[in-house]
Amino acid sequence: MANIWARILVGALTILVAVGYKNYRDLSAPGKRPDLDNNAYWGPTLKEPYRENKAILPFDISVKPEVIEDLIGQLSRPLKAQAPLEGVGFQYGFNANELAKVVKYWRDTYLPKWSEREQYLKKLDHYQTEIQGLKIHFIHAKPSQVKGQKPKKVLPLLLMHGWPGTVREFYDFIPLLTTPSDKSDYVFEVIAPSLPGYGWSQGSSKTGFGVAQVAVVMRNLMLRVGFNKFLVQGGDWGSIIGSNVASLFPENVLGYHSNMCGNNSPMGQLKMVLASFFPSWFVDSEYADFYKGLGHLFSTIMEEMGYAHIQASKPDTIGNALIDNPTGLASYILEKFSTWTNTAFRSLPDGGLTKRFTYDQLLDNVMIYYVTNSITTSMRLYSESMVASQFALAVDSLPIKAKAGCTRFAHEITHVSDSVLANKFPNLVHSSHHRDGGHFPAFELPQQLYDDFVSFVQKANFS
Repeated sequence: MANIWARILVGALTILVAVGYKNYRDLSAPGKRPDLDNNAYWGPTLKEPYRENKAILPFDISVKPEVIEDLIGQLSRPLKAQAPLEGVGFQYGFNANELAKVVKYWRDTYLPKWSEREQYLKKLDHYQTEIQGLKIHFIHAKPSQVKGQKPKKVLPLLLMHGWPGTVREFYDFIPLLTTPSDKSDYVFEVIAPSLPGYGWSQGSSKTGFGVAQVAVVMRNLMLRVGFNKFLVQGGDWGSIIGSNVASLFPENVLGYHSNMCGNNSPMGQLKMVLASFFPSWFVDSEYADFYKGLGHLFSTIMEEMGYAHIQASKPDTIGNALIDNPTGLASYILEKFSTWTNTAFRSLPDGGLTKRFTYDQLLDNVMIYYVTNSITTSMRLYSESMVASQFALAVDSLPIKAKAGCTRFAHEITHVSDSVLANKFPNLVHSSHHRDGGHFPAFELPQQLYDDFVSFVQKANFS
């Protein structure tokens, strides 16, 4: 009788192992590239057949004086915000007392020197070209060389921002990339686009324009500029879109570096869950404090991701509320530059805004959204990525074949360990952790991000 039960047990275990192995194999198997149209038209409906204007033209970002005059008038209206609860900083959102200070500075100090800020924004070269029916704005920063020294190798770089950022985040980062340094054998020729629907780039007129579709546009932009092989760097949406570019177009991407690497493949999600219960299996003990498990992730989603839900479901509702509402726009955008820089700043009356940034820096970013009226189109990327989720899920299962580098800044909302990233990034040559910094390192700690990026490039050895 005992032999019979033993045989049954062995048989059951064999079946469980076989089923488990099959499921593991299915989960870890690379996905198939989705059927994407690399020339899909995303502009408004035309009466005549579409003919793409492939010209690359200098782009003037000047703002009409009457726009500034009207803005001053709007900011001169009495601020009727409710007083914050006693003892509350930014826990309930943007503190009304701090908002009054921001509005006063914006109206009385920043806007009177707008010509100076405008010239600052113009210090980098701006261009526009048409890609798949969309007028795409981008900064093109060419590298310099030092006379009398051996020229550095030049690598093209696609540099992408996220929400609620703009290309303004990169104004201190780009000069580091384009200037020769003893820290690197390379110097970089930077293409930094405004994402479609952000700033000076036109948004899609069609539904279904999600991250995979944006990735196609970004890759086509690089081809238009003349780069068939290039590096990718980004955070936030820039990380996700960049990951899509690298997954979909391995023939074009030399390397991928991000300050917000993720793995949304089925295997990646399974490992994320397992890592929350058995962290020692997945996380180096030296950096265990970076990985706080599912409990922290869940509380973060509940506390900090409400904006993403409304932008993924009703972007036009919140967008309409912010149009011609500069005070509301500043409140909505700048709150993220408090909490996402360091969640501890929520307890401060001023949200710690000026601990890492100046009002001028922050308002430059807000002004780009305001003068281009792009807040609604920027938020539609959340909803359209849900509409086109079948493409996102397919791309998530595609491994990135290019050499990759992932860095983590301490106060980022969440982090993903190398072991969880492994099946998405089989060629991960650089991984790092920084005890400072948050969600916007190019804006907050440009030198530190530069050092990390060139460390990745040196290790990758792109000869």
